[in-house]
Amino acid sequence: MDQTTTTTAKKVLCIEDEHFIGELYARALTKGGYEVKVVIDGSEGLKEARTNQYDIILLDLMVPNVTGMEILKQLRDPSQPALKAKIIITTNLEQKEETRTAIEQQADGYLIKAEVTPKQLVGILDTLN
Repeated sequence: MDQTTTTTAKKVLCIEDEHFIGELYARALTKGGYEVKVVIDGSEGLKEARTNQYDIILLDLMVPNVTGMEILKQLRDPSQPALKAKIIITTNLEQKEETRTAIEQQADGYLIKAEVTPKQLVGILDTLN
């Protein structure tokens, strides 16, 4: 690693209960220069997201205790302090068109996990400002 670089790594919070997927994402993103924290529980993920120290939140819709939908709703609540992080939904759940549209209006991105490799995910996140 080149220690002369002054840019700090973008921080990614991955809220994902599927250990294998979380591990794949963490490995690919770390290799891509990101600092990654994986949380498998919805309520833990929400608490962690509220620390507002992340640049990007990868949010699975199907996580235990608090669903991804509920996390998204709470993080986008106008009565709460604004979050600096971009929120990207990651799911394999088939959504009705109106449900997906509603989610996409609140999130900054929507990815179907089965259609995106971890390497492609890094490329997608690299394009976020």
